[in-house]
Amino acid sequence: MDILEHLTMDNILKNLSSLSGDSSFFFNFTDDVIHDDRETIDFIIRYVIPSVYILIITVGLLGNITLVKIFITNSAMRSVPNIFISSLAAGDLLLLVTCVPIDAFRYFFEEWIFGTVACKLIPVIQLTSVGVSVFTLTALSADRYKAIVNPMDIQTSSAVFWTCLKAVSIWLISVLLAVPEAVFSQVVHIQDKNVTFTACVPYPLSNEMHPKIHSVMIFLVYFLIPLGIISIYYYHIARTLIKSAHDMPGEISEHTKRQMETRKRLAKIVLVFVGLFALCWFPNHVLYLYRSFNYRRIDSSLSHLIITLLARVLSFSSSCVNPFALYLLSESFRRHFNSHLHCRRKRYPERTMSYVQSTSAVRMTSIKKNATPPRRQRTQAGGLALGGFADGLGRDSESEDTLRP
Repeated sequence: MDILEHLTMDNILKNLSSLSGDSSFFFNFTDDVIHDDRETIDFIIRYVIPSVYILIITVGLLGNITLVKIFITNSAMRSVPNIFISSLAAGDLLLLVTCVPIDAFRYFFEEWIFGTVACKLIPVIQLTSVGVSVFTLTALSADRYKAIVNPMDIQTSSAVFWTCLKAVSIWLISVLLAVPEAVFSQVVHIQDKNVTFTACVPYPLSNEMHPKIHSVMIFLVYFLIPLGIISIYYYHIARTLIKSAHDMPGEISEHTKRQMETRKRLAKIVLVFVGLFALCWFPNHVLYLYRSFNYRRIDSSLSHLIITLLARVLSFSSSCVNPFALYLLSESFRRHFNSHLHCRRKRYPERTMSYVQSTSAVRMTSIKKNATPPRRQRTQAGGLALGGFADGLGRDSESEDTLRP
């Protein structure tokens, strides 16, 4: 089910608690708070929420689209970890263009207005995105474990093929796990304080055990179990690295050393991704569990509302932080990212001037010494220009690309 809905529906709906929420919560909420709090809530809904959601969508689309474009247009970047990272970005994009806008619009309507199809489809999309994220991070951790434990393994074309197959399998599994959300989600009409309003609910309202079972299963499948597996992988990675630091033979080649350092850095990048995911989603899971097991208690305090909103925003933020974490941690990705954002435009005039100055210098030297014929002048001039470009490529190729194993 749509995980965010479970964190915003108030216990006014009794045993309904869903992560993507329903704005009716806020209108019922205002009946139980003092006037000053109502003004604060009105300010949050009218100004803070739209600004934050627009920022999340804009930043997330910019970062993830650029990341996917880099990996698609650069064949040298199509490595095993990069395929997983691209899949991760695709899942985030799916969430950003569907669930986030609809969730933002809910604050401005007293009830669910998107119909039965959206009620069933949006929860599936969001849970699929969350599944793709956490399961891909688990696969990335397994890949880094293999790379560290067997550093001499060479990545082949078949490895890339099998990685693509794994990525597709992760998507299929995530969709299948989310299908029950479409089966049980339904649009219902709820009577509250002599007012009837429409809401999208994640499961039947007839049994109070439904929210408890659902919240525990979501927490286990999409958080605790995957992070537990990832922790085991990184425990063994740490042990292997500590052991290899003591047992590494002195005659090991420089290339092997650079490869090991590159794989260590990529392991750190994956660990940062995992940490960001856990940080962003943990508050949501805690709140959902709390609401599911305390559904008879209505917490109408302003502080509870603010905490809930912060948890929602933090969850959506998980869909836009990975590209920028990669930007900070990977020099090669930073170069490609700047290039795709047209940051190189400022350097084009400098390269042109450098080429002209180099050409002029060669020609002037040749004229003064009167030792080089015109055809030779052009060859030397071109040689300088091509030589500078080749040097640049050489530095790039020798640099340790943190995006490649």
